[in-house]
Amino acid sequence: MGQKVKFVYFAWVRERVGVPDEILEIPDDATTGAEIIAWLKARGDNYAMAFDDAHAIRMAVNQEHVEPSEPIGTAREIAFFPPMTGG
Repeated sequence: MGQKVKFVYFAWVRERVGVPDEILEIPDDATTGAEIIAWLKARGDNYAMAFDDAHAIRMAVNQEHVEPSEPIGTAREIAFFPPMTGG
């Protein structure tokens, strides 16, 4: 049985997924950020569209920025957001 994680989506990621946040049970074999993104993309067209350009999306686990190749460990929250620009 997979762990339950709160997913939080920001800006255009939220718009494409269609919800600001949700709690999902992730599969046991999804252990890195990249595997989580691949699993989310398979959940439906809205997720596939949101994560189409996965390299452009930033990720945070328990409010700490991580690279997609990093393990998510016992994450309680995973957030996705587009790159930010200053100005």
